[in-house]
Amino acid sequence: MSHSDRDSSQQLLAASRNRGFWLRQVHRWHWISSGLCLAGMLLFAITGITLNHAGDIAGEPVVRQQTLTLAGDPLEELQRPVEEGAKLPLPAATRHWLEQRLDVSLGGAPAEWSEYELFVALPRPGGDATLTIDRETGEAKFETVDHGWISFFNDLHKGRNAGIAWGWFIDLFAVACLVFTITGLILLQLHARTRPSTWPVVGFGLLLPFLLIILVVHR
Repeated sequence: MSHSDRDSSQQLLAASRNRGFWLRQVHRWHWISSGLCLAGMLLFAITGITLNHAGDIAGEPVVRQQTLTLAGDPLEELQRPVEEGAKLPLPAATRHWLEQRLDVSLGGAPAEWSEYELFVALPRPGGDATLTIDRETGEAKFETVDHGWISFFNDLHKGRNAGIAWGWFIDLFAVACLVFTITGLILLQLHARTRPSTWPVVGFGLLLPFLLIILVVHR
């Protein structure tokens, strides 16, 4: 074997090893990202269908009301002067008293203060809750509205009133989906020579949503 043939053979071997290394890396990141995305993709795929047919499968909301009367220190805290229209959290003693009796976490939810009452909105996935307190008499009305489990998961899909942690989960899930999609595209490119239908299928998948937007989605 000549020197040039030996060099050519070594270059081919190095190229083959390099390709094998990157192919293994792409496969590794593809299956890792698919594992991380599994639960999220199932959730978002199913709730995509339920959101698309929300009007057909909406359940009857369940409304619950509780009424109680504050007294002592909690009521005295509410009767202290507060600027009209202020949005401030409930005083600590009042919040603790209410949380114990209503079995609800009020956290740092801001209350809208007026001269005679205060109002606290407590939105949540799949429902809503409101708290109204008469600052003179101490009468508190707590109302919850539950739209059911489908509405709950639909709101998770939209990130509605689900909190900061869930928002971070959606962001991380989106990144994992990007990794899964990009590595999948790379694998398609690597195997396209033995699968002639690869690029027509990919092209159709890319064009279909844009064709639907142009032809049938009205603005």
